[in-house]
Amino acid sequence: MKTCAAISHVAFEDLDCLAPVPAARGFGVTMLDAPTADLTGLDPLAADLWVVLGGPIGVYDEADYPFLTTEISLLKARLAADRPTLGICLGAQLMARALGARVYPNPNGKELGWAPLTLTEAGRNSTMAAIDGLAVLHWHGDTFDLPRGAQGLASTPATANQAFSWGLKGLGLQFHVEASQISLERWFVGHAGEIAATPQTSVSQLRQQTAAHAPRMEAAGAVMLGRWLDQVCV
Repeated sequence: MKTCAAISHVAFEDLDCLAPVPAARGFGVTMLDAPTADLTGLDPLAADLWVVLGGPIGVYDEADYPFLTTEISLLKARLAADRPTLGICLGAQLMARALGARVYPNPNGKELGWAPLTLTEAGRNSTMAAIDGLAVLHWHGDTFDLPRGAQGLASTPATANQAFSWGLKGLGLQFHVEASQISLERWFVGHAGEIAATPQTSVSQLRQQTAAHAPRMEAAGAVMLGRWLDQVCV
């Protein structure tokens, strides 16, 4: 059986509606909780697929969260070997940092809510074509420079680098395609402080946007991931 290691940073940001996609392709999925797992004993090349998920901390917060240093080192080794790796939000930022790029607070401010992407030509010719024109979920205050040698795939007016590919088998997504409408109710509780501190943002507003956009993204995100897996995990 093929193996997938999904690395989480908070319990409610998991594979969610994307979980059936690797399962349908014969992957056995193991969830790893980065804050409590012994990452020092993890072989970064052993699993056939890594999915590194989101979380409310910054890549540069290693002093408070030392496991980030280990996680970045593991990603550096995995990406150097061009092993299939998907990073979502914090996961994409960790990939960028592992590839030598700068990660920092977005000078244009936080993006929190649903809005479409602008795909580059490379993005339109990639598996991301499945979500072209659809609103995706943004939930980030940090951004990153495009790693040297990476290919930019998408942007928004506030964030120049929303997605990138690395080598043949690395994909970093600053936005979220994994969050289902029902599971976002957990986010609204878990991120209550962040929502309250974000101007012109409320739970009711986010819930209304989610009802309008999540059902289509749940389906399209699964299509995008499935096509990507079919390319990189052969």
